[in-house]
Amino acid sequence: MTAALAEPVRRVGAGWIAAFATAWFGIWMAQLTPVQLLLPAQIDAELHPDDWVDSVVAFGIVSGIASLFVIVAYPLTGALSDRTTSRFGRRRPWIAGGALVFALALVVLGFQTELWAIGVAWVAATVGFCIMTAALTATISDQVPVGQRGFVSGWMSAPQAVGIIVGLVLVTTVVTGAAAGYGLVALVLVVLAVPFLLRPDVPLAPGERARVTAKHVVASLWISPREHPDFAWTLTSRVLVSVGNALGTSLLLYFLMFGLGDAQAEDDLIVLTLIYMVFVIAASLGLGRLSDRLGRRRVFVLVASLLQAVAALLLAFVPDLTAAMVAAGLLGLGYGCFLSVDQALATQVLPDAAARGKDLGIMNIASAVPQSIAPLFGALAVAASGSFTPVFLLSGLCAFAGALAVLRVRSVR
Repeated sequence: MTAALAEPVRRVGAGWIAAFATAWFGIWMAQLTPVQLLLPAQIDAELHPDDWVDSVVAFGIVSGIASLFVIVAYPLTGALSDRTTSRFGRRRPWIAGGALVFALALVVLGFQTELWAIGVAWVAATVGFCIMTAALTATISDQVPVGQRGFVSGWMSAPQAVGIIVGLVLVTTVVTGAAAGYGLVALVLVVLAVPFLLRPDVPLAPGERARVTAKHVVASLWISPREHPDFAWTLTSRVLVSVGNALGTSLLLYFLMFGLGDAQAEDDLIVLTLIYMVFVIAASLGLGRLSDRLGRRRVFVLVASLLQAVAALLLAFVPDLTAAMVAAGLLGLGYGCFLSVDQALATQVLPDAAARGKDLGIMNIASAVPQSIAPLFGALAVAASGSFTPVFLLSGLCAFAGALAVLRVRSVR
């Protein structure tokens, strides 16, 4: 077995971690700034609806359509990166290609004024996001030893909160207009990907390359829950918790604007995101490292899921700005812990070392699809009830169910 497929034992250094975190910072800024602000505002400006629910539903539909492409793009591009024998390595060509697709699609998105064109451009951006992150996530299993994965995965999740807040500040204070906002986050994405692309990536020997045919690639996407139950339960837990988190955050701007009647919704969104950011960073780095030291994953994921459930229920039953700030802190604490420790857990239940990119691509579906599909579910719940309360109740229920699912994992403490 070559170094490309061997289980890593050498710890990665500060330079590798810094480049890894920098790339994720750019990714999260480019993906979540549109989700939180640019895209819903662009759709609302295009529709000018008489009823604000129509804008929420339109945003949900665009996000839901994008989620269908996520389901295909993540495992497919992960499988292809597993089979890549480029002299630049298995992952780097896909990280670079995905970054370019992502960035170009965002630039195009900024100039769209028709709803269908906005949807098409967002789908293209989402596919670029999947290509890039499927390969980047696989580098954890490729290069990071098990005893360091909780901490390193924290540097994958901590930049999420920073990326959101910095992105929101940039597009609301530095530039004006959707086109400039999309262009700025696209530029940041490409620039911040460069340091990691300069890091070495061990090439795959041609003799260890799995067959590249449509039949073999498609067949490899199925992982039997009976043969690999821990992978299945980890995947189930991630789906549920991610749906819960996305329901609690993806409609937050609309909640402030229409649920609370907040005249300064965009400014307060930044405040809530800042609170969320602080707790995500503290939890993902601190608890990720603690998980490594204790050699335990499940109890951290369990507590993280329950904290998110409590935050969602607080939003449901105490709908005011002060309660939303408390909920933002609880949600950040729970989700920050979940992102780092659950990622480390996922790398320890992978069925095949030769298919890490594909298997983690499947696992990444559980994180990315909820971000796309939850706005649709949330919008339908708002349309049916005229209230945001059912959205947050569903969020809490999903997070609690995710906590129960992770208890079924047996091979990892």
